[in-house]
Amino acid sequence: MSDLLKKIDARTKLAGTNKLEILLFSLGDDQRTGRKEVFGINVFKVREVMRTPEITTAPEMPASVEGMVSLRGALVPVIDLGKYTGIVTSKRPEIMIITEYNGHTQGFLVETVDTILRLDWSAMRVPPDMITNRMAGLVTAVTELENGTLVMMMDVEKVLAETCLSDETQNYISIEPVKEDRHIFFADDSAVARKQIERTLDAMHIRYSSEMNGMRGWETLQKMAQQAEAAGQKLSQVLHLILTDVEMPEMDGYMLTKMIKDDARFVGIPVLMHSSLSGMANKKLGESVGVDAYVSKDEPQKLASKLREMLLLE
Repeated sequence: MSDLLKKIDARTKLAGTNKLEILLFSLGDDQRTGRKEVFGINVFKVREVMRTPEITTAPEMPASVEGMVSLRGALVPVIDLGKYTGIVTSKRPEIMIITEYNGHTQGFLVETVDTILRLDWSAMRVPPDMITNRMAGLVTAVTELENGTLVMMMDVEKVLAETCLSDETQNYISIEPVKEDRHIFFADDSAVARKQIERTLDAMHIRYSSEMNGMRGWETLQKMAQQAEAAGQKLSQVLHLILTDVEMPEMDGYMLTKMIKDDARFVGIPVLMHSSLSGMANKKLGESVGVDAYVSKDEPQKLASKLREMLLLE
């Protein structure tokens, strides 16, 4: 396991190249379908991979939450991804992937981990409706390997949101509306994240438009720039901020930001990176392509505060 994770190096060179590296893993043979699905998770979200340690069960937890483990003095919740996805196997998962995103640490139980694969985000496609429906919206992107294996990127924000028992409503109650008329564009491939952004902007009474990945986002932004140009306006008069995720099929947030910052039509429009990749290294990657500010996902209050600051509303 340690040899596998030692290969995670030189990540800073990926910024602005539209590339990513994913750790491939499997949840085992599904006894109902006979299929063995292969999933992927961005290595930026992986802290370590280990044999499953002893798990302490906890009361009143969702069925897919096995319990807690003590990891260097900290209690970490453990989620059985097989149970979460409804995959029925004959084996008990022996591998635990320790992940960190949105400022949370959790363990994912899986049957096997395979390898770390470097590929281009353009090779990651929006999942077809058949996969979206079969996996209940859990998959944000898919790609096919040279050997024909289909790899599905898991929406880890959705996993966290549905296995956390916190009351999300409290996160939006104290967000105050703004009086000024503002328009924001955002791009994010996670349905859960898009809903959280929408709730935040609705609470602030800010108008918005959106797309589900960087490529579609760039196409829409270009149309907006063309429309403003045709109307004899600067785009910054009608679009006041761009909010982008990092991990998105076809074009990631780093590349989207780079495209925006290289286009003179977008001068005066700040870019806010909104990502579950909350480590300092990822913030530096964003800065390297011109991101104006960075805020972690799953923190509506902090998002609202940063938006007020960047929109000069406070």
